Amino acid sequence: MCGEPRPEHVGTELTLAGWAARRRDHGGLVFVDLRDHTGVTQLVVNPERAPAAAELAKDIRNEFVLRARGELVARAAETVNPAMATGAVELQVDELEIVARSTPLPFQLDEEGVDETLRLRYRWLDLRRDKLQRNLRLRAQMVGIIRRHMEEAGYLDIQTPILFKPTPEGARDFVVPSRLHTGRFFALPQSPQILKQLTMVAGFDRYYQIAVCFRDEDLRADRVQEITQLDVELSFPEEEELFASMEAMFARIWRECLDVEIETPWPRLTHAEADRRFASDKPDTRFELEVEDATEITRGSEFGVFAGASAVRFLRVPRTFSRAEIAELEELAKVYGAKGLAYLARAADSGELRSPIAKFLSEPELDALAVQPGETLFFAAGVWADTSRVLGPLRLHIGRELDLIDEESFAFLWVTEFPMFEWDEDEGRFAAVHHPFTRPTEEWRERFADEPAAALAHAYDIIVNGNELGGGSFRIHEPEIQAKVFDLLRLTPDEQRSKFGFLLDALAMGAPPHGGIALGIDRMAMVLAGEPNLRDVIAFPKNQAGLDPMSGAPSEVTHEQLQELGIRLAPTPQPPVRPH
Repeated sequence: MCGEPRPEHVGTELTLAGWAARRRDHGGLVFVDLRDHTGVTQLVVNPERAPAAAELAKDIRNEFVLRARGELVARAAETVNPAMATGAVELQVDELEIVARSTPLPFQLDEEGVDETLRLRYRWLDLRRDKLQRNLRLRAQMVGIIRRHMEEAGYLDIQTPILFKPTPEGARDFVVPSRLHTGRFFALPQSPQILKQLTMVAGFDRYYQIAVCFRDEDLRADRVQEITQLDVELSFPEEEELFASMEAMFARIWRECLDVEIETPWPRLTHAEADRRFASDKPDTRFELEVEDATEITRGSEFGVFAGASAVRFLRVPRTFSRAEIAELEELAKVYGAKGLAYLARAADSGELRSPIAKFLSEPELDALAVQPGETLFFAAGVWADTSRVLGPLRLHIGRELDLIDEESFAFLWVTEFPMFEWDEDEGRFAAVHHPFTRPTEEWRERFADEPAAALAHAYDIIVNGNELGGGSFRIHEPEIQAKVFDLLRLTPDEQRSKFGFLLDALAMGAPPHGGIALGIDRMAMVLAGEPNLRDVIAFPKNQAGLDPMSGAPSEVTHEQLQELGIRLAPTPQPPVRPH
């Protein structure tokens, strides 16, 4: 391979093949950097040694595929390149073959700032770049470790269908029309959730799958419509066993892929504690900036915004800010729903308190808030959830801006005891926080329907550095409890039978207790590779609009195909004509 020649190979005859990364003509002598995924070796084509090869070398351009045979020699001392692993040697070419030519390139592989759409349009070329080669190979190494770990732990790899039944999982389904059954549709799975539960009922007590899942939702840097996940389920689950197994797997991945030791066992936070301390259900715990509660301190305040709010919370930041910086932070807070950003700041030198709201706060309130010289307090007021929605992102932004985060570290933790239900304002009913098959905690097993807003689920997430890598739960295995959850979600008996009848029947035929977890392979690879963009760890991703610039998908189909499927397209709505 092109990255393998070393001084100990000098004097041997080698054949190398790869892409021409660079060609330099030095008045007769031609130098070519030949590249494959392992690295680069310099070829030297000398017309006196190999006249035919020298004549052919005149035609070489970047990304031509070449095969070269010759003798490996040591470079002259003054030409050694210590920055290259092969920089002490070069191949004196005796025979040269142009295996394949390349048209002019839309961008160079070492070019910075190439538009992402152009990169995705020519993805096969983009994937030759060192960064994406590294990312995809790192991902493959990670998946190999996962498979070995799961199989050593006694889990069985079972594949589940891609064409299945539409079931409510929280996102829109991608639907697939059936030609043989006109007017009926399959759905691509949002996850194999029900199917993996059925493997437990079927007696396969340890299941895993590297599963592709599909969710028709809006995209962003860390979200795509086609996701790959590690899907895990086990019968008679013990939380400690599952947690220890996952921690050992991650420790093994980080050790073998990055040579980084991950400390286990990981810390655990309940959902309520994570929200209270970090205003987030996926907290980045690499820095200590925690949210404080001023609700009781300000309950009788003359500042009406605080006095009338059900929750007043703040961040204590060890720095003061300029007016321009505060204005920028206020705009960020508004993005997350705040009407403004109240603050208290005390100058480091004079100790002067600076704030538009200070005059509305009493001395006891200011004493209780205890703003120290060189500190700024940023407040959010309103219902509790709204304060979290503002302070969580604000905390992360300030942490990054003030270099409070150790970017080289990995802070893993479990978040546990999630709420079982949340109120859906649009639907006017409760919805499941994770999914409707999640088991209540033992404390709530008999009474979750009485106080659904307070009920807790036996659910857990894996978090690292503010990224949710996956989550799971113990499942409901009693048909009567499952039906009770469906009732609470306002699914009629007919809807329960039509959508989930097969699951209820299975649970009624001897279902063991079971539970598991699903981990996002794409997200794991993103964190492992240190990439901010999920698309840079996926071989052939769609863009942020859900389009594939390379192939042009999604594309139109013929009228005949639609007719065969029994589908007629609705006319595209035309914008109303405005009178002149």
